[in-house]
Amino acid sequence: MSKYFSRTLCVMASLTVIFAVHGCKRNGNAMVTLAGSTAFQPFAEKLAEKYMETNRDVRINVQGGGSAVGIQSALSGAANIGMADLLKLPAEASALISTIVAKDGIAIVVNPKNAIANLTAAQAQDVFSGKISNWRDLGGSEAAINVISREEGSGTRSSFDKLVLGEEKLAPKALFQNSNGTIREAVASDPSSIGYVSIGLVNDKVKAVSFDGVLPTNENVKKGSYHLSRPVFFLTKGEPSEGAKKFIDYVLSEDSQSLLEKEGLIAAK
Repeated sequence: MSKYFSRTLCVMASLTVIFAVHGCKRNGNAMVTLAGSTAFQPFAEKLAEKYMETNRDVRINVQGGGSAVGIQSALSGAANIGMADLLKLPAEASALISTIVAKDGIAIVVNPKNAIANLTAAQAQDVFSGKISNWRDLGGSEAAINVISREEGSGTRSSFDKLVLGEEKLAPKALFQNSNGTIREAVASDPSSIGYVSIGLVNDKVKAVSFDGVLPTNENVKKGSYHLSRPVFFLTKGEPSEGAKKFIDYVLSEDSQSLLEKEGLIAAK
């Protein structure tokens, strides 16, 4: 059992009751439950709302918990569809059927008051590992750098660690948040902080910095010039149920993929 997988067991124990209803009916409606990636969660919720507008006999229940929870919930049958945003699925997920439904870039973000506009790959690695701990060493103001990261078990964290940290470890004094949204809010409230979020979640509350001179945009991800990105997977244990399959097909439809593009993600194809 991998460390990535085993960390989720205690989390799943508390979520089992929440997800136990995934196969039942609520108010006479069939229930399809999704669980996992908090980066993709708001997009899945938006798609679920639109799907239910024309499929009133189905209830789509979207839960978060992180990519590791998405994998475990699919394996255990606690959810019809697990959601994971990872560069590569762990060995445990080989027992699942995976479908790429989108691609997602990762932006390094700072507070808008921060003058820093670009980090080289080496600088980013040194900042997030704690080797560079003051903004003055990057040409900024005299202030300690507050690193903000996702918790272990997060697909965004796993992907970021591989892409940016490589063999280095995260800074010992890093602070942790449980979603892309809470990282964004933490960076927005602290002029000395730095974090990372999905490109689609960048707004005027934070400033996305260039990575090796390339702006974090979906266009640059598509062109291959911006390298911090990963796929988003839907995972099922065996062939999906009829309700789950219909929703997966809906997410992969041209209209839904166009919606994801408008909302800040990259279409699967």
